[in-house]
Amino acid sequence: MRYFDTHAHIGLIHEDPIEQLIITQEAKQVNVLKIVSITNNLQDFNEVYHNLSTASNVVFSIGVSPSEVQNPGIDWQQKISDGVRKDRVVAIGETGLDYFRKFGDKSSQVELFIAQLELAESYGLPVIIHNRKAGHDIKEILKSNLPSKGGVLHCYSEDWEYASEMLENHANIYFSFAGNVTYRNARNLHETVCNLPMDRIVIESESPFMVPADYRGRRNKPVYLPSISAFIAAIKELDETEVAEALWNNACKLFGFEANPQ
Repeated sequence: MRYFDTHAHIGLIHEDPIEQLIITQEAKQVNVLKIVSITNNLQDFNEVYHNLSTASNVVFSIGVSPSEVQNPGIDWQQKISDGVRKDRVVAIGETGLDYFRKFGDKSSQVELFIAQLELAESYGLPVIIHNRKAGHDIKEILKSNLPSKGGVLHCYSEDWEYASEMLENHANIYFSFAGNVTYRNARNLHETVCNLPMDRIVIESESPFMVPADYRGRRNKPVYLPSISAFIAAIKELDETEVAEALWNNACKLFGFEANPQ
């Protein structure tokens, strides 16, 4: 079985560049063969990109998260434009809306989000979408702004009804599940996973956050990702190997990779 971690904040697990490389090599040993390194801010992107330049199983996203809405930098769009020209940059994000923490005002978050959706469209890249307590606005914005390459609702936290509306509106939206799907009380996520078509699901570590239930009490890392795949197979009552392969294929399609390169 092989695995694709669609969302890992490697720069937040350890600041030390050697330890960051060790994390990626540990993941390889359990067949986590690709990891999307996620950035919250553009300084973080440049540092982690440099640190992981030799980690062949790591690819990158570049973007400005809603947590940075009050200080994205006056030249943030130019920095993203420069960043997408680098090797192994496969997505814009994470970006989106977060009304739980109340980062700045809503209108500023929306403006930043839409601007990055437009950048994703202009560069032919998918978008990685953060949604916390902002489901309605996310849904309405994506109706006319989802890039043609699609995107992923990362660390999905809405219910099945919301997911079904997204499926109706978009042929190229994916739903990513992190360690919280393995929690016993996450019944809305269990219902959503059971109802979603297998070809729209991907998984993520969301490390260093959202550690799977089997590893509670530890700092999360991509090496724990296989337990999420196994949990999804169990609650969908499907073969574990087939589910792992479907999750791999979905992530490859989302980020523009050949599932079985020659």
